Amino acid sequence: MIQLAIDYEHSDRTWWEAGGQDLWEMLLDEPDAGSVVLDDGVAQSWLAQAAALPGWDDTGHEYAPTPIRSSDFDPEDMDAS
Repeated sequence: MIQLAIDYEHSDRTWWEAGGQDLWEMLLDEPDAGSVVLDDGVAQSWLAQAAALPGWDDTGHEYAPTPIRSSDFDPEDMDAS
């Protein structure tokens, strides 16, 4: 499982305005969600589509290189909270 989340430190809007907003929203169950958990294959496919849009990895800072960050997700981590 992979968690995708908006990286709010990536302030450039190029990717969002080039189709990223629509791409992101098609993943969401809730319209204003800032993150989503997906199966690995779905997440990798989505990331490949996202990377094809202008502004994906050429407009951010070193500490926030892309508008969406990805990380491994372990459902057991949720049980600990």
